[in-house]
Amino acid sequence: MQLTKNIKRQIRELPGLLYQKELNAELTKLDAHFGQWRQGSLSPFDLVEHIHEFHQKPARELYSRFSFLNLAQKQTMKSTIFLLFLILLLTNCSQDNKPADTQTTDGYELVWSDEFEQPGLPDSTKWNYDAGGHGWGNRELQFYTHRRRENARVEGGKLIIEARKEQWDTSNYTSAKLVSRGNQSWLYGKFEVSAKLPKGRGTWPAVWMMPEKDTHGGWPASGEIDIMEHVGFNPGVVHGSVHTEAYNHVIGTNKSDTLVVPGAMDAFHVYAVEWSADSLFFLIDGERYHSFANEHKTYKEWPYDHPFYLILNIAVGGNWGGQKGIDDSIWPQKMEVDYVRVYQKK
Repeated sequence: MQLTKNIKRQIRELPGLLYQKELNAELTKLDAHFGQWRQGSLSPFDLVEHIHEFHQKPARELYSRFSFLNLAQKQTMKSTIFLLFLILLLTNCSQDNKPADTQTTDGYELVWSDEFEQPGLPDSTKWNYDAGGHGWGNRELQFYTHRRRENARVEGGKLIIEARKEQWDTSNYTSAKLVSRGNQSWLYGKFEVSAKLPKGRGTWPAVWMMPEKDTHGGWPASGEIDIMEHVGFNPGVVHGSVHTEAYNHVIGTNKSDTLVVPGAMDAFHVYAVEWSADSLFFLIDGERYHSFANEHKTYKEWPYDHPFYLILNIAVGGNWGGQKGIDDSIWPQKMEVDYVRVYQKK
């Protein structure tokens, strides 16, 4: 649930607090209670009682382990966490008890999301895999595996895509490429991915979209939307691009722009695109840095009139990612994803 995910994030950020496994377990229990409350099977009074139990018992036992804190610091920490729960609870109640799947932002309504709360393999009702090691048209060096935890898993409330240096089939590296194809695709909307990127020469992480069907023909005729690309030899420079028959990198006409994000490999940032019938706007942390307009000519300029699906992956090397070689001392490398959210106009 997004409510308790925000609580977890704020607790993790409290100064001096070690985020223990026991605390995560208690927060997971509270997550279930919030879910019951949203479904109407738990009264607000019972929910407050569960919060009170967390404050009185599990939290107190955990705080006693922080011997490096004095009594006043422990009491401040306890009070802060309890107030976080109460404030967020009251805030949620004031929003007409609106369920999570109708969350709104800027005139959009949430229609699909993955908050990565269930540990294990990625949710198969939301994600499929592209697998193989044939270079993927870019001379990439990784083998994308299928349902292998070492390369794709959910842990600690985040999706982990991990690229590793290891022999697999005829490749010397493994990674994962998750796709929503076959489960969900969309025509227009706002697409947000909160992610922390891998670092090092040879990494090539991407958040992007491809057409569910080749309505106008094979690549690039039916379009491509690159919400985020980052190559490790140029740290912190994030790219947003489109590829169409008229505008693509093969013929040197692709439409793209960049934004420097100094903490892209050390902190989470929200990479987004707003897609309508008339335009594509690319954003990072809410800042718009690139746009592409519908010229209202032919599909060659604007093929974005049919559903696209989401893709999350880390490539290794390749025509672009490997331009400056590969640093074999950096592996494994991870892209961590806090959430993926899709909104559409109300």
